[in-house]
Amino acid sequence: MSEATQQKNSQYYIDLENEYGAHNYHPLPVVLDRGEGVFVWDVEGKKYYDFLSAYSAVNQGHSHPKIVGALVNQAKKLALTSRAFHNSSLGEYEKKITLLFGFDKVLPMNSGAEAVETAVKLARKWSYEVKGISENAAKIIVCENNFHGRTTTIVSFSNDPDASKNYGPFTPGFIKIPYNDIGALEETLKNDAENIAAFLVEPIQGEAGVYVPDAGYLKAASELCKKYNVLFIADEVQTGIARTGKLIACYHEEVQPDILVLGKAISGGMYPVSAVLANNEIMKVIKPGQHGSTFGGNPIACAVAMAALDVVEDEKLSQRAESLGNLFRSEIEKVIAKTSLITKVRGKGLLNAILINDTPESSTAWNLCLKLKENGLLAKPTHGNIIRLAPPLVITEEQLLDCVSIIEKTVLEYIK
Repeated sequence: MSEATQQKNSQYYIDLENEYGAHNYHPLPVVLDRGEGVFVWDVEGKKYYDFLSAYSAVNQGHSHPKIVGALVNQAKKLALTSRAFHNSSLGEYEKKITLLFGFDKVLPMNSGAEAVETAVKLARKWSYEVKGISENAAKIIVCENNFHGRTTTIVSFSNDPDASKNYGPFTPGFIKIPYNDIGALEETLKNDAENIAAFLVEPIQGEAGVYVPDAGYLKAASELCKKYNVLFIADEVQTGIARTGKLIACYHEEVQPDILVLGKAISGGMYPVSAVLANNEIMKVIKPGQHGSTFGGNPIACAVAMAALDVVEDEKLSQRAESLGNLFRSEIEKVIAKTSLITKVRGKGLLNAILINDTPESSTAWNLCLKLKENGLLAKPTHGNIIRLAPPLVITEEQLLDCVSIIEKTVLEYIK
């Protein structure tokens, strides 16, 4: 093998990353080079099912031709103006997304973390200028085991030591309560509602291990927020855009958040796009010069997001996620009946996780993911003994059942 050929193998690229890149991730030892639909290929040409979907960013599948076309066409025409000027894509996008989700206004950003930061700033500003909280006294309720991003303010209210240790001092103004505990929320609101601006919550805690709250939790939380004049902020960066079987997960309980945070699949994984949606009473507190982003609302982002949202509607991805998610969990239950290695499957739509019968400190889930990789399916553990399973929503029933067979084969072989 020539030196030029050797430089194209997986280990060459892994070694490059290890030498020149920060070690802030621990990826599986696979180097991906191409993607289409539910499949990705490594640099050696091996084909895999993608069962992570870039943490639910690629709901529409890899390299969807409609989204690629929108990206290429807009890039050829006009890529970036900054918000110093108007552009011919922004207003069209803003109209489309606000009408689709039922809000008056959208504030466009780039990453999910930026969108969460925007929602925090927006809620605080509303609390001072509309609710009347004394300056710098506003508090925001968050949930334990949350994951909203990795900025300094966001990790201030994380209880994951990997996210927060040695990054202080931290931003004050956050109250942590247990997730899925409506009593704790009510008690906190009752004790200090006059100083509380908002309740920030993930409808399903994805990074924590796909924790689905009890039925009625989101509805009850939303109603409590209304009772105490507190904003209900839904972080749907991972659960939004059809992943759980509805356009957003809050719709499972017919909840319309006061502030909705979106990202990831809003662009089909093609480009960094995020959005914060709210009605006029809230959004009007942001005035020119008070918040923004050079790339927020750029023409490429707008064109890509409009195409990505069209795909969700045209291909009925919410309905597909709902039906195939039910099928997936029922089939995995059959696998669980054959082994003691998996104790539970949980999730909603095509956002699911299996719990491995070992401690979070063990390497069992990681080793299982290595075996799944060998058998042609890519997934990744979270919190040690949990494997998140989230394929692109364009997956067919036949492909899904093929993946269940791979999971079953891998699990049963592992325990022999």
